[in-house]
Amino acid sequence: MSHCATGPVEGTAAPATPGSPRRRPRRVAMLSLHTSPLHQPGTGDAGGMNVYIVELARRLAALGTEVEVFTRATAGDLPPVVELTPGVLVRHVAAGPYEGLAKEALPAQLCDFTHGVMQAWAAQRPGHYDLVHSHYWLSGQAGWPVAARWGVPFVHAMHTMAKVKNAALADGDTPEPADRVAGETGIVRAADRLIANTAEEARDLESHYGAEPGRISVVHPGVNLDVFRPGDGRAAARARLGLPADALVPLFAGRIQPLKGPDVLLRAVAVLLDQCPALRSRIVVPVVGGPSGSGLAKPEGMQKLAARLGLSDVVRFQPPVRQSDLADWFRAASVLVMPSYSESFGLVAVEAQATGTPVIAAAVGGLPVAVRDGVTGFLVDGHDPARYARVLRAFAEDAGLPARLGAAAARHARSFGWDAAAEATVGAYDSALARAAQAPSAAG
Repeated sequence: MSHCATGPVEGTAAPATPGSPRRRPRRVAMLSLHTSPLHQPGTGDAGGMNVYIVELARRLAALGTEVEVFTRATAGDLPPVVELTPGVLVRHVAAGPYEGLAKEALPAQLCDFTHGVMQAWAAQRPGHYDLVHSHYWLSGQAGWPVAARWGVPFVHAMHTMAKVKNAALADGDTPEPADRVAGETGIVRAADRLIANTAEEARDLESHYGAEPGRISVVHPGVNLDVFRPGDGRAAARARLGLPADALVPLFAGRIQPLKGPDVLLRAVAVLLDQCPALRSRIVVPVVGGPSGSGLAKPEGMQKLAARLGLSDVVRFQPPVRQSDLADWFRAASVLVMPSYSESFGLVAVEAQATGTPVIAAAVGGLPVAVRDGVTGFLVDGHDPARYARVLRAFAEDAGLPARLGAAAARHARSFGWDAAAEATVGAYDSALARAAQAPSAAG
């Protein structure tokens, strides 16, 4: 159940009644408690979900649905409201200490966050928000009572699930707590609509949490095709980034934590160099991103691993970069490597492919949807570094492989535009509104 009970609030909007005309929402309250859409992806807990929320909100606004994103304030000097783009506002909610609060400590701030969202709503006219859409289980714990109090439909996107992550933990990673499992179970029961990234995620919702298939919408995330595109090509990107024109460049990009498997790439490169010592003079391994999650316990862990493996001369660590610069890293790479242990979709894989770069990815979660095995890249079963080394060796021995796979990758990625994702999300909203109209109590 929700961590925080809320009492009656003056001005509560009346729930829809049976027979009410079906309409699309004019304004959505979108909840992202633990990470702000204004944060730099790749830092702290900011990652693909941040990109997802920003791009989705922009496209929803373009379709005529205004979005107000509620997130926890992480600094005292933040303005209460920031306009992200016309039709999209970010509202900062005071809930707990501004800085130094780990994600694991956020459940204790749910009551304050929920209260802050309620306060923002109470200042508006009744019916200001037509729907609540929460992202990740922490936000769902707030979105559930908020939607009930407002008498509006509740839509939720898990992004990741505790039971799925716990079933595929990396060595040394920390299991998700029982409180999260219980919270996710309650959210699934309360939601009028669940949005899953892939059909596999929908099946996970059904098998692990007992979700009703009729209440799940599958919506593939999109990619910003204006930012992530082939551009002026690999050679030009390498010149800008100071990379050798003829090097083998296997890239890791993302949050540095055991879940994402960056160590698998480093170990695979060590295996490859044992097999092909001459390759050392023409390989560069960029690792772009910052420590996150359980990786914060050992923030220098990847640098120390590179040193132990004798790879300090070939691995190039880079801090997180803005989207336009990340696109250049993708263009410069021979291949993106994603040895993740769990991915609800794998947005980074589609972004890389959109620039014309193939992907080597673990065959987990949504990655088999994001990557077409043997066409736009390769899927690898398991996390044995030797298996990744074998695929990397194919790139080392065939200089034309990145271009051949990359052309197909760019074509494949074009089917993942955010406009299509926003249209599909509006369809999910329509379904939630229709369900609420048929069963007024369902919103609670």
